[in-house]
Amino acid sequence: MNKLISVLLMLVFIINSVFAQEEKVDTIKQEEDLTFRYDALIIPTVLIGYGFIGLKSGGIKSLNADIRNKVKYNTKPFKIDDYSEYAPVLSVYALNAFGVKGKHNFKDRTIIIGTAYLIMGSTVFGLKKITGIERPDGSANTAFPSGHTATAFMGAEFLYQEYKDVSIWYGIAGYVVAAGTGYFRMYNDRHWFTDVVAGAGIGILSTKISYWLYPIIKEKIFKGKDKKVEGLTMPFYNGKEAGLNLVLVF
Repeated sequence: MNKLISVLLMLVFIINSVFAQEEKVDTIKQEEDLTFRYDALIIPTVLIGYGFIGLKSGGIKSLNADIRNKVKYNTKPFKIDDYSEYAPVLSVYALNAFGVKGKHNFKDRTIIIGTAYLIMGSTVFGLKKITGIERPDGSANTAFPSGHTATAFMGAEFLYQEYKDVSIWYGIAGYVVAAGTGYFRMYNDRHWFTDVVAGAGIGILSTKISYWLYPIIKEKIFKGKDKKVEGLTMPFYNGKEAGLNLVLVF
């Protein structure tokens, strides 16, 4: 049980903090969710800030090492995180496919998650190059921040935003899966605790920014293009690299 204490604290903190920020309203208009709110920046900013402080803080580095020793696998790695990172995003499309309608149609939600993925991916890639933090297993200097965790939390926030009016439990489930992804990144000795925390913040923030930018993007880029769009989103993993394939039919 001692191995799970730090990770459980992370899970409880992130999930409780994110959902505590949201007002409990029976009917929420779509336009309200697209309005910029400074208070929505608090939790992801705190998470990202903690990760950056940990790059220099001796105390946090010591905590990183302690958590690694408690969480790291003793027998063999369990690579579920290479797949679970995509589960929240794919859940949005799966739920819609099975008739559980979310907030946006296929085209609009794809614009939103595509924008979020661009923001998240460029941020994670840039920070990995700039910081050059060595992974716990010594395999590369690309530890900070965790891209798998960022992808998972980006998807969890996406799932929450699309389905919070249907049931808040969809969002909670997404965040539990995202937190589990972060845990297994540490269990598999691929990331430090600060990498995971910062990745979570980047993922959440990327989706929030995407929702705020969505009206502008739709107006400037997709204006007048309201014809039916169909498509398919599928994850890929070739043993070294992972990502999402998106096929659109206009």
